[in-house]
Amino acid sequence: MLSPLDFLNDLMNPDLWFLPKALIVAAMSSIICGVVGNFVVLRGMASIGDAVSHAVFPGLAVAFVVSGNLVVGGAISGVTTAILVAVFSQNRRIKEDSIIGVIFVAAFALGIVVIQLAPGYAGSLQSFLFGSITGIPNSDIAVVGITGFVILLVMFLLNKELVSVSLDRDMAKASGLPVFALDLVLYVMVSLAVVISIQTIGNILVLALLVAPAATTRLLTDRLGVMMVLSPTIGALSAVIGMYFSWSFDSPTGGTIVLVVTAIFLVVWLFSPKQGLVGKAIARLTSKNSRQAAVEQA
Repeated sequence: MLSPLDFLNDLMNPDLWFLPKALIVAAMSSIICGVVGNFVVLRGMASIGDAVSHAVFPGLAVAFVVSGNLVVGGAISGVTTAILVAVFSQNRRIKEDSIIGVIFVAAFALGIVVIQLAPGYAGSLQSFLFGSITGIPNSDIAVVGITGFVILLVMFLLNKELVSVSLDRDMAKASGLPVFALDLVLYVMVSLAVVISIQTIGNILVLALLVAPAATTRLLTDRLGVMMVLSPTIGALSAVIGMYFSWSFDSPTGGTIVLVVTAIFLVVWLFSPKQGLVGKAIARLTSKNSRQAAVEQA
């Protein structure tokens, strides 16, 4: 196994420029997904992350056919589809998950049709399905950085409003908040977070990066402010550790990062002081012993 020092030396090696480039993009993507993922978990809409990853596919396919920028193509496709979902979801007779199931799967089907027009597409688009540390253009660092800054700025400026809609839509509407506009903003932010993450994590696995850090944090605290700091921290840490193991064992980058963040979630799920499985068992045992001691003293 490669030592941490050797990994650091490889990061500094000019001949391996793709390695620190991939680490930078992975860390930035993890931080952004960690912040956006808090609202996804609070709202109980984890399915949208998976759906968006399918929705960006036709944009990727079209961009490939016309030799355009795949990230831009995926962003246009994902955002357009997210807007359609937000519009159709205003009809409360049809549940949000049903709308997501229809529109996003249709978008993915469109992508399958489009890619048939481009001979040899499979190899070129495979990195977007499973992630690749060698296929990230230099320009994408700036794209991810600028997009990430915009996402974080919007999340910060609309934090209270998005929290209100996520926790109680009816109360938010009664308070005069523009629920539709806020739904639209959240869908678009999720779409952009997914798009800028697919190069390192892959659009098949990106849901884990979006949900797992926030779900882990949810087991540790009920305070949203703490979640907003802890979730991106866990995401970034998972990206760094995942890249280290991926480079050490020559394993797929996206899959390795997902395994790391999943392992962190499982550890917290087991050993969280208040919500962990072991912590709850210890609390029950302590409570039982206390009751028995009280009975014996009586």
